[in-house]
Amino acid sequence: MNNFADKVVLITGAGNGIGRATALAFAQQGASVVVADINRADGEETAAMITQAGGIATFMLCDVTKDQDVQSMVEGTVETYGKLDIAFNNAGIEIEQSKLADGDEATYDKIMDVNVKGVWRCMKYQIPALLKQSTSAIVNTASIAGLGAAPKMSIYSASKHAVIGLTKSAAVEYGKKGLRVNAICPAVIDTEMFRRATQNDPQKEQYVKSLHPVGRIGQPDEVAAAVLYLCSDLAGFTTGVALPIDGGATSI
Repeated sequence: MNNFADKVVLITGAGNGIGRATALAFAQQGASVVVADINRADGEETAAMITQAGGIATFMLCDVTKDQDVQSMVEGTVETYGKLDIAFNNAGIEIEQSKLADGDEATYDKIMDVNVKGVWRCMKYQIPALLKQSTSAIVNTASIAGLGAAPKMSIYSASKHAVIGLTKSAAVEYGKKGLRVNAICPAVIDTEMFRRATQNDPQKEQYVKSLHPVGRIGQPDEVAAAVLYLCSDLAGFTTGVALPIDGGATSI
């Protein structure tokens, strides 16, 4: 399939996990993909995987906490491919494992700077480029932690609530200009973040799996499929949505 032929897609946090899976999926459907990541080795590996499979990709080093990096990333995308059609703001961190009163300001600032200000900063520079197309789309990575409580991850939860707020507000502001803005809200997905959290402990892994009514955790490809849907013409009447991809976890 070439459902995204002639489309230019920019993905942050594309060096591994959900970002990599989504970059590969877009490329398989004909898109030119800008692979952006703070980790050069991981990002270049994703771009190489795309080009070796016959796709089109360019790696751009980007720290979403740095205004100049983000501006250069967007400008570089337009300079390289002539336009920007789709942005997937996926870069994020999770470094918190304590109750709210035990947290510290440095952790708060770091999480918010990446997860919230990073998404805001990306959209700030992406939107003017996206509005030059008759139709365009943004998807932001939130979390089911943005739809409810997340014990021992209160700052992370707050950051993902904020991402959903940014998403909904932008959807209303730019809906009549052809730009759709949605968010995905994954539950636990089989990524490096999950493996770090469980430390390859079978008991921890089984407990996490049990939190999902389907009895397993999600796969990056399953999240990628949702992102591609939200960016496709099939979702042309969908904007301002925070879509759970959660194996039923938010239904409990």
